[in-house]
Amino acid sequence: MAIPFYQHDLGQAELDSVAEVLRGAILTTGDTVARFEAKFAELLGRRHALAVTSCTGALHMALLALDIGPGGEVITTPMTFVATATAIMSAGAKPVFVDVEATTGNLDVNRVEAAITERTKAIMPVHLYGLMCDMRRLRAIADRHGLAIIEDAAHCIEGRRDGVGPGELAEAAAFSFYATKNLTCGEGGAVVTDDRTLFERMKLLRLHGVTKTAIDRYKEGYSHWDMVAMGWKYNMSNIEAALLLPQFDRIAANLAKRHHLAACYERLLPATGAEILTSLPDCVHARHVMPVLVPDRDRVINRLNKAGVGAVVNYRAIHLLTYFVENFGHRVGDFPNAERIGDRILSLPFFPNLSEAAIDEVVGVLGTILSDLGHIGAVDGRSVA
Repeated sequence: MAIPFYQHDLGQAELDSVAEVLRGAILTTGDTVARFEAKFAELLGRRHALAVTSCTGALHMALLALDIGPGGEVITTPMTFVATATAIMSAGAKPVFVDVEATTGNLDVNRVEAAITERTKAIMPVHLYGLMCDMRRLRAIADRHGLAIIEDAAHCIEGRRDGVGPGELAEAAAFSFYATKNLTCGEGGAVVTDDRTLFERMKLLRLHGVTKTAIDRYKEGYSHWDMVAMGWKYNMSNIEAALLLPQFDRIAANLAKRHHLAACYERLLPATGAEILTSLPDCVHARHVMPVLVPDRDRVINRLNKAGVGAVVNYRAIHLLTYFVENFGHRVGDFPNAERIGDRILSLPFFPNLSEAAIDEVVGVLGTILSDLGHIGAVDGRSVA
């Protein structure tokens, strides 16, 4: 793509950090992971952080550690990546979808209480695209009904709303360090909590439920270990942690860059006829991606790609994907706001080192495509494939 959807900014600092790990004895979970966990917990203002292989694994572990499983229900959103729901199903529970706000795409808090039953065990909000859900109201609902909250904060490391950050009002919050995330190591994740007991339970589940890790045995000498719980293989290695550590030094600067680029897009996009999802004045938006709503989305994205503009879909409403239709009986019309967004959403090129000139080009191409397809007029008449 002439203008890619995403480009990472990893460089010499990350190479040096990984080289330090490679010169050492421990490649698996060790002191480098521990340093990352301490810095991540400090960044989020949480007492504990646990580094894992993915946000999906973090959500799954949190559910298991809270004893949410077969027979339980977890209220969540259909406007998300499938992993939000599959983590719930992997724990043996049932995802119960609630429609989203038409203007933000976030879980509609006004609809949550109507979905609560005697089987409901938790609420799993998703801070879509980097905009936090209304956590103060969700916490009040959860407290009234004795429910846990596990936040899917895959898009929202830097977000804040009403003075609250991710994980602050929840039992746990899960994060992603996937290839395109604001902090990235290619694949990886973390979970944060202020609950020491919950943290220790998740730490046990992170590595097969065994009582001694490789680093324990390396430091202490061999001693017999025991398996005391059914656990999983979710531990992050020192190599991924080494990639993440140098990025703390530029996370604030990169957020400022993304806010500037989002403002450039938002100044230019209205002329194309594309619809911008609403932000809020009382929040810090993490600005993970630059989503817009367009008519004829699939034709538009194909034309953008042919013109050399990287664009992707984040996301189609997952309740209408084949698995959820066949296993839960969902149909078109069940969640109209999610369906409208899922049918029209696309994400434009967006990363800290994107130039304003590239944004001008992207918006111009998008405007011409929408004009060609019979929608609003082109921004500047430039031709596309």
